[in-house]
Amino acid sequence: MISVNELALDIFEELAEYPEDYNVEFHQLDNGARLIDCGVSTKGGYLAGKRFTEICMGGLAEVTFRNGHIKDVPMPFIDVNTDFPAISCLGSQKAGWTVKEGSFFAMGSGPARALSLMPKHTYEVIEYEDECDYAVICLESDTLPNGEVMELIADKCKVDVSNVCALVAPTASIVGSIQVAGRCVETAVYKLNELGFDTKKIESAIGTAPIPPVKKDSTRAMGCTNDATIYHGQIYLTMRAPEIVDYLDKIPSNKSSSYGEPFYDTFKAADFDFYKIDTSLFSPAEVVINELSEGKVYRTGAINPDVTLKSFGLL
Repeated sequence: MISVNELALDIFEELAEYPEDYNVEFHQLDNGARLIDCGVSTKGGYLAGKRFTEICMGGLAEVTFRNGHIKDVPMPFIDVNTDFPAISCLGSQKAGWTVKEGSFFAMGSGPARALSLMPKHTYEVIEYEDECDYAVICLESDTLPNGEVMELIADKCKVDVSNVCALVAPTASIVGSIQVAGRCVETAVYKLNELGFDTKKIESAIGTAPIPPVKKDSTRAMGCTNDATIYHGQIYLTMRAPEIVDYLDKIPSNKSSSYGEPFYDTFKAADFDFYKIDTSLFSPAEVVINELSEGKVYRTGAINPDVTLKSFGLL
């Protein structure tokens, strides 16, 4: 059986052994738990962002960078591909665990979720859960977790606290920008799952999104990083599921009633209340699907470079 925690642990150990090569800092807490600061009080960078994203996807994806353009504006892009879309995206990368302990708050994602089964329904749908003595978690937070937070994670994952390994990066950081843009494929798989489609039928996936510039605070960074996929994420899925034709019109972000302006502006107009925003907005801009059983290809949605550039502060 594939163990996302075991695969991710190998990558974590590399960062822990050579933190200076990645502009990160390694810490071991008094209770033995280990964590790597990828941007709270460190610079981080592209290599750290690559590893963070690979760990977040349970070691089941390849992550690369390239220099591209949005219209005539040069911009870095992240490319992500996986042959295990349901497990890597929903079973690992999905930010399905809100980690709260005392004053600490973080969105938790990564392989540890497959031990804690957060949320359980996701793992029932994809028919997967992990068995591993180590729990590797990715935390999107402006602060580093203390021993009590790591104890909480250990308890939920049913592992010894000394076997908890955490990576931490703020949204408003280089690694934060990279790892959120690196969720481009996940948004497509997640959207199909929300629509009731059996994502186990997706055999492979590849996607790309621009890596947004780092903003000055987490709220603006959240808007900017989400827009990278909402308005410019392009995904290609390979599957055996002729019934996908019934889902095509519901997949892309431009079908949402909240579509059309940078997410920060939309969020602000909603008085920063997520419940006032149509959740179908959190989808990729454009999706192409190769349906193998009938040998057909479908395309839905379109990129919106003007809104992308406006969000990034370049228009």
